[in-house]
Amino acid sequence: MTTATRRQKVNSIGLEFTDYKGQPTTLCQGCGHNSIANQIVQVAYELNLRPNEIIKLSGIGCSSKSPAYFLGMSHGFNGLHGRMPSIGTGALMANHHLKAIGVSGDGDTGSIGMGQFKHLCRRNVRMVYIVENNGVYGLTKGQFSATADEGQELKYAGRNEFPPVDVCQEAIIAGCGFVARSFSGDSNQVRELLKAALSHRGTAVLDIISPCVAFNNHDTSTKSYSYGKEHESPLHEIGFVPIRDEIMIDEYAPGEMKVVELHDGSVVQLRKLEADYDPTSRAAALSRLEQAAHNQEFITGLIYFNDERPSLAELNNLPDVPLVNLPVQKLRPSPEQLGTLLDKFM
Repeated sequence: MTTATRRQKVNSIGLEFTDYKGQPTTLCQGCGHNSIANQIVQVAYELNLRPNEIIKLSGIGCSSKSPAYFLGMSHGFNGLHGRMPSIGTGALMANHHLKAIGVSGDGDTGSIGMGQFKHLCRRNVRMVYIVENNGVYGLTKGQFSATADEGQELKYAGRNEFPPVDVCQEAIIAGCGFVARSFSGDSNQVRELLKAALSHRGTAVLDIISPCVAFNNHDTSTKSYSYGKEHESPLHEIGFVPIRDEIMIDEYAPGEMKVVELHDGSVVQLRKLEADYDPTSRAAALSRLEQAAHNQEFITGLIYFNDERPSLAELNNLPDVPLVNLPVQKLRPSPEQLGTLLDKFM
């Protein structure tokens, strides 16, 4: 059965593949963020998720535009920069039956939102937290983000002299029980990790490397943006981002390293975790991340897993009926009950 034929069929809850789509993307041609959105659509269709039982959350940045491009019939909230975790926490305390998909970026999570991200993990809020990680602030013209590699050079930002924040390490240290890393061009791996993350009882962090196509090209080319900028005689302010093909990679074996060339000619080294790797050891996970950083590699796959911690909703003994569905009589104390409570403080 072809993919086109399969997508014309309805799933077990009577929805077609197109029912899970969102609005047309406004991101740059070839942006890996679009591939991630497409995989979320595919996974939701395959898992028979009900769109009205999903809430999409985001902050600010290119990545945070992504929820508009999938699950158009779901609830959604685009919050302030770095504040998505607290909004998600509140929403899921009001209705813990919702499935939450939060989409953030390396700046939204690693810089202004770091504090909120860490507390989301330690509270174990049941949310799939996706970081679309490209190491630059693409929405504000390509400055370094907190995850940029030390020594990396960009034509507008110069040289980055600071060590990177490792989102996966930060999540594990904060107590997150599901931590994984992938590459936007490895659609099979992204899809399977998403399925596993959606079944996790607490916070599931997916750090997905998603190269920026707009701020990685050669300065020396006479066709580059920088050369034109230095030699232009502008008539008016205008911007242009060239169309790029999305970077996709072929399947590679566990333990194998894949060198991926980016649009500017630089490379990223991906290494799939070994088949015998044990993701249940916290110390081993942190050690493996340190080893990968030393070798300038991005290890991909499920890095750490611990399903023993209760979620925030479980810790707070929330009733089976979500708070949002409780009648007013159960939420609002009667005058007599309020009077009895106030008398205790007299």
